Amino acid sequence: MVAKLKHIVAAGLAVLALALPLAAQDPAAQLSGGRAAQLDALFAELTDPENRTWRRSEADIRRLWSQSGSAAMDLLYKRGEAALDADDPALAVEHLTALTDHAPDFAEGWHLRAVAYYKTGEIGPALADLARALALEPRHWTALSGLGTILEDVGMNESALAAFSASLALHPHQDDVKDEIARLTREVTGVSL
Repeated sequence: MVAKLKHIVAAGLAVLALALPLAAQDPAAQLSGGRAAQLDALFAELTDPENRTWRRSEADIRRLWSQSGSAAMDLLYKRGEAALDADDPALAVEHLTALTDHAPDFAEGWHLRAVAYYKTGEIGPALADLARALALEPRHWTALSGLGTILEDVGMNESALAAFSASLALHPHQDDVKDEIARLTREVTGVSL
């Protein structure tokens, strides 16, 4: 068990080392021109703390993230989502593995499979899929907060705090992430925000 935990911790550190620098990079090079420009504009709206319509920007980003560009791949994605909604993460992994096999550049497929793996207790594969999702879409705030959750689960609170902070920098309207940051800051430093 100790060896397995050390392996998970090492994988978590490797993912974090990969993910956090990527979150600061411009992902536009990995997207088609129109979609990249659309996401850039939406992220500019989302990160504006004064923007009162941030919920629309968030929904539009999530909508774009969930579109693979292929009707067949979108169907696999929806089946994976439905399996997770039905509390059948093993079935979700099956659908989402087919999706990631056939659409390896679709970041949201990797992210959703990471969620399914996490729900089955398979932390290593979840971390690997989060790394892939973040390599494809460095601004994926949900993948970063998922990384924070896993890192906290394995006792890596400082690294979890860094992941949650990176997520909040991309989407400053996440009250649950703000709460996690405040709690982890108290635990890590002994100081309240």
